[in-house]
Amino acid sequence: MKITLSERVTRLKPSASIAAKAIVNELRAQGRSIVDFTIGEPDLDTPPHIVEAAIAAMRAGDTHYTATNGTPALRQAIAAKLKRENGLAFDPADIVVGVGAKQLIFEAFAATLNSGDEVIVPAPYWVSYPDIVALNGGSPVIVPCGRDTDFKLTGPVLEAAITPRTRWLILCAPSNPTGAVYSREELTALAAVLSRHPDVAVLTDDIYEHLVYDGAAAHSLLAVEPALAGRVLLVNGLSKAYAMTGWRIGYAAGPSEVIAAIVKLLGQSTTCASSISQAAAVAALNGDQTPVREMVALYQRRRDVMHEGLSAVPGVVCARPAGAFYIYPDVSGLIGRRTPEGKRIESDLDLSLYLLQSVGVAVMDGAAYGMSPCLRLSFATSEETIAEGCALIREACAALN
Repeated sequence: MKITLSERVTRLKPSASIAAKAIVNELRAQGRSIVDFTIGEPDLDTPPHIVEAAIAAMRAGDTHYTATNGTPALRQAIAAKLKRENGLAFDPADIVVGVGAKQLIFEAFAATLNSGDEVIVPAPYWVSYPDIVALNGGSPVIVPCGRDTDFKLTGPVLEAAITPRTRWLILCAPSNPTGAVYSREELTALAAVLSRHPDVAVLTDDIYEHLVYDGAAAHSLLAVEPALAGRVLLVNGLSKAYAMTGWRIGYAAGPSEVIAAIVKLLGQSTTCASSISQAAAVAALNGDQTPVREMVALYQRRRDVMHEGLSAVPGVVCARPAGAFYIYPDVSGLIGRRTPEGKRIESDLDLSLYLLQSVGVAVMDGAAYGMSPCLRLSFATSEETIAEGCALIREACAALN
């Protein structure tokens, strides 16, 4: 007897960024030299004091199951962080810890969506949002937000997208893939629309909140408009700001009934996050924040190197991102041109494959993020690698006819 797969999983697309990384790894295993701008992961190591906290926890025997919603120490550290940095008062009971922010986004929609419920997903979007919504029975409503608004959602566009079936709006800022950051005024305009639609909840994905440049600030929607309390679920984690991707710690804070439902789901899936990782997360949040500031300064220099390099490529229009560690250049000036072998570049996917095959530079196509023709490049790598990769991109694009 053959095991059959469910319809929902057969409809599910693999993560585009993870699939791209797999191709890079395969090519490298074949001996190819690849400059990889695909993956959104810091190339930096976790700060030593965080690692030492994990070692101390293991030696102290802190290697057992924890409460499903997270250790009291970590939930208290998260509550203190939200108060200190964001001006938000959350009881630790209204905070849940998960195996990364992605898991908590998944569980939030698993806990709240019924078949046909709509979730507004501004595009460009992180590749997993639409699939996570669909996998949990919802209908992702993709709302294009173009270069004319710096890839940001506006009040009138949000108003037009809301229907009687709208349950959630996803708001990711700083943005993956564009690096866009919302001002207080822009968030106030969105809050004004939401105030007229009390049945619409908001999931704020704040995973890049510390990665902002040129003196910018990543404002919290809930801090800008406290009246939205009760229908904002704040999701964050330690992967990006603390270079802790492999530790797999994320957290969510929000309405009690939603947090309780997420905890119920976690109890039937992962049970709890790693006790060792949670101890490390306490040290990260409560400890010296100098390493975070140093990493942000480093990313800003890398951003500038990549922006300068890509801006020198004819046919590429490249805005300077205000946050995260991605650049999202418009490559419409290269669509329709031909490779030295005579193949016509029909799309941003074609262009990304051409760059990989011709000069060994791996980038993401904009189609994976819901807006073309663009590319997404990560500058979470060394300045030398960025300079080399941009030079190769210029070389490859100069060869197009």
